Amino acid sequence: MNHRAPLWLPGGQLQTIWPALFARRAHGSPPSFRRERWDTPDDDFVDVDWLAEPPYHNTLLVLFHGLEGSSQSHYAQAFADWAREQGLAFAVPHFRGCSGEINRAPRAYHSGDHLEIDWLLRRFRTRHAGPMVAVGISLGGNALLRWAGEHGADAGKLVQAVAAVSSPLDLAAGGHAIGRGFNRQVYTRMFLRSMKPKALAKLAQFPGLFDRQALERARDLYAFDDVFTAPLHGFRGVEDYWARASAKPHLGGIRIPALALNALNDPFVPSASLPRASEVGKSVTLWQPADGGHVGFAAGAWPGHVRGLPDAVGGWLQQQGGLDG
Repeated sequence: MNHRAPLWLPGGQLQTIWPALFARRAHGSPPSFRRERWDTPDDDFVDVDWLAEPPYHNTLLVLFHGLEGSSQSHYAQAFADWAREQGLAFAVPHFRGCSGEINRAPRAYHSGDHLEIDWLLRRFRTRHAGPMVAVGISLGGNALLRWAGEHGADAGKLVQAVAAVSSPLDLAAGGHAIGRGFNRQVYTRMFLRSMKPKALAKLAQFPGLFDRQALERARDLYAFDDVFTAPLHGFRGVEDYWARASAKPHLGGIRIPALALNALNDPFVPSASLPRASEVGKSVTLWQPADGGHVGFAAGAWPGHVRGLPDAVGGWLQQQGGLDG
């Protein structure tokens, strides 16, 4: 992907913020969804939004959203519009707590949740007999590649190819980056504004689950993950979580076609932390354009559009295994 940002949209911060808020997401009318609720083995639920338009090809594209994302995120809308044009089936499974309703179980979701990814993909496979590909955005992409590395060649029994967009494959590097300077003042505050109330609602469900005062004192994702995310999901603390959940050390174990797309000016993901060709398996393709920001990749005349991202990534996924579309 040789992406170059429009001249009117300079810098990684603007290329992150503007596309999420103002750029066009679809060529025509916004895509519409129908929702299904799936019961999980631990007596909880996951809400899955399916593209409402019936497909006329036999490929399913599954999108795993980013931190606090949903089927309404700008990137999910853009991929849905692309899938609609291609005549593909398209689905967005919501990580627990992200579909608008508090979940029943004490667990939430995290950046290396390959067990949840595995359960979801296996459930999709029971529903869909044709080819299946998956894309993960930011957190969802790290979890997806972490899953692909964990399962090696067996991953091919479920999907033909996977892609990760703007994913912090080194979670420690990304976690520290988002906790500094402008990132801390804007993005960290934005995320904590939704994450803290959800955590406190979970504490009301399960008194004693974590230290309420410590969570209320959290001013960055490092502290939040140390109090809430890490212990809730079996990690010893934030450092253990970030180390064990990162996909980067597992990229050499991937045996299915996999794409990792990261802009070099992504304010969340330091370019020095990105994998090099020598650090990945031969099944992994690296796209590292100079521009794009974090899940931005806007193109065109003002106010721009974000359809170039699914056009490029979706097109790459289609090429793997001769998928229809």
